Amino acid sequence: MQFIAPDVLTAARGLSAGTGVALVIIGTLLWAVGWRYHRFWMVFGITLVAGVLGLSAGQAAGGQQVMVVGVLVAVAAGMLALELAKLLAFATGGVAAWVGVQALLPQATELWAVFLCGGLFGVLLYRLWTMLTTSLVGVFVAGHAGLTVAGGAWKFDAAKWAADHTIELNGIVVAATILGVVVQAKTAPPTADATEAVLTTEVENPIPTLVPAARDTSSRASGVWGRVRGWAA
Repeated sequence: MQFIAPDVLTAARGLSAGTGVALVIIGTLLWAVGWRYHRFWMVFGITLVAGVLGLSAGQAAGGQQVMVVGVLVAVAAGMLALELAKLLAFATGGVAAWVGVQALLPQATELWAVFLCGGLFGVLLYRLWTMLTTSLVGVFVAGHAGLTVAGGAWKFDAAKWAADHTIELNGIVVAATILGVVVQAKTAPPTADATEAVLTTEVENPIPTLVPAARDTSSRASGVWGRVRGWAA
């Protein structure tokens, strides 16, 4: 298995330097803050894919309103993106488990059970799976775009170089993906439970400090009142 595919590098050989740098930046952001802004990435990705598919379908049908069809499909998919997030996590988890088991165990059977297990993993551990997926996709995008830009800048065949260094590149991709999960965990916003715990602590902390103060005030008032009564007698 090659994470950095030479075929993709060959197809992207004519990519301009500006587009390549932009893809490297997008991949790096996806790698670093994929979970923090996962709603944005989800809507952006689904809208983009749906728009491209809509334009392709409109061109294939030979309609006159190709742009209108593409825009409508993109807007509809974008509005449904957040609702489809868990379904997408199930699908990607199942496909990843299917591909992984088939690559490691080519003679394995009952792959539907593997797909279901992977899908359940993606749904039950949604936060971790989203971090892992966005980190891996970010490494893919930044890696392919970076090698394409480097090949054009230093005049070497990036596809051949990637084919000759498959093991090293696979190791780099795995290490970078794990590092991306760690970075996303550090930059992730606090969860609802943590925020609620902080607010509860802030509300409850003044009570122990106010109660002794109230008691001291009450005892002082009692002492003053006792003196007044003594003087009055």
